[in-house]
Amino acid sequence: MVTGPAVDRCPSARAALAISCAATLLVLVNFTAPVSTVQIIGAELAAGASEQTWMLSSISVGLAAFLLVTGSLADAFGRKRIFVLGGALLGVVSAMCAMAPTALVFVLARVLQGGAGAALLATGLGLLGHVFPPGPERARATGLWGAMVGGGITIGPVFSALLIKVAGWPLAYWIIAALSSLVAVWAAMTLAESRGERPRKLDLAGVVTFSGALSFLVAALTEGRGGWTRPHVLAFLAAALVLLVAFARAERKAAEPMLDLGLLKRRAFLAATVGALVTGAAVIGFMTYVPIAAQQVLGLSPLASAVLLGAWSGVSFVAAPQARRLIGRIEARDQIAAGLALCGIGQLALIGIGVQSVWWQLVPGLVLAGAGSGIANAALAGLAVQSVPPNQVAMGSGANNTARYLGSSVGIALIAAVLAMAPSGGGPAEDFATGMAWAAIVSAVLSILGSVVVASLRQRRTRTAERAAAESA
Repeated sequence: MVTGPAVDRCPSARAALAISCAATLLVLVNFTAPVSTVQIIGAELAAGASEQTWMLSSISVGLAAFLLVTGSLADAFGRKRIFVLGGALLGVVSAMCAMAPTALVFVLARVLQGGAGAALLATGLGLLGHVFPPGPERARATGLWGAMVGGGITIGPVFSALLIKVAGWPLAYWIIAALSSLVAVWAAMTLAESRGERPRKLDLAGVVTFSGALSFLVAALTEGRGGWTRPHVLAFLAAALVLLVAFARAERKAAEPMLDLGLLKRRAFLAATVGALVTGAAVIGFMTYVPIAAQQVLGLSPLASAVLLGAWSGVSFVAAPQARRLIGRIEARDQIAAGLALCGIGQLALIGIGVQSVWWQLVPGLVLAGAGSGIANAALAGLAVQSVPPNQVAMGSGANNTARYLGSSVGIALIAAVLAMAPSGGGPAEDFATGMAWAAIVSAVLSILGSVVVASLRQRRTRTAERAAAESA
């Protein structure tokens, strides 16, 4: 019998872990790259407030719309194949971002970046679920994968802020293009192919209805900051609802659905999905605006604001791999619930930051939220692949990441709407500080409610198990 960690005894497992972590780090660096520089990019591309919101949320649209699609395709046609295609596509569309002449072109390229990143995230986590068996080995691997989420969020804003000082904002996207191409080549030369037990047909109806519904929903939320009763906003909301209903009907009828709706009957799968959705909406959505607030309210530079955000994302990066020590002591569902609760407490600690505040007053709240994020990220990654059958691990990871990035897109639009509706009367800095206080309250409430919901999704005990427990008592 072979013992020891899989990463020490199996070269293919080591390669899969290294490539998956590198790709995840790169996708999250790209995801957060505009967070500290969106105002500079927006000024150069003549983007207004609404267009700048789209610049922040557009990549989430692509991620949310295509994570399930690429997860399903990976299970059907090969995880390595879809991973390599995703890396190559990310290289091409990152170059499009660098050359974008207008805000519209930049936003469209960011949507395509999201689609390419979706292929890397869904297949990367699916590869780990395939090569690492359930238990401590998989927990360690998914913990490292979760750490890359925090690591990418830490590096991205600093990376782009530094490069603006050197050569302007396009350089960040040229570098991302080059690194994405290298990851694609590395994967093509190193990874072994894996797929589900048998080939599956593409669920075209599911792809069209799901991606369309998410796109209309995010469009409505983003445009809603200018007025929720405007005709086109109401039309977007109606279209999203119709397409979601159509998606549910299509998946029930499909012989091989993109998303097996039966998985929603599994409480572990539902807990992972709800946890990811709340993480995106309540945590990532709010934290995306922290560097902007640091610049507008505290007067920090883009680089200093990016470093400040690292108090959240850096702690998340450190906490995620350490969460494996909780295995066997605390269930993954309870780790997610605890992580979300800690995020909520950290967000509440950020209330009251104003123009008279100094940067270090944000640090305690950011550190608490970062610790919560790290614990939740590690547990979410593990539960996403543990809660589905072995031949559907890419679907499970795709569904989990879809929920996360749908949540982040919704969260960015929600915070933008809260900022727009917050009471005003002072100067721009004072008004933004008031808006961020309200945003912190809304985000904290969502985090804590999410924690309660996830904690309540305990596995039902069967009558046989209940009878056995009663007899042993």
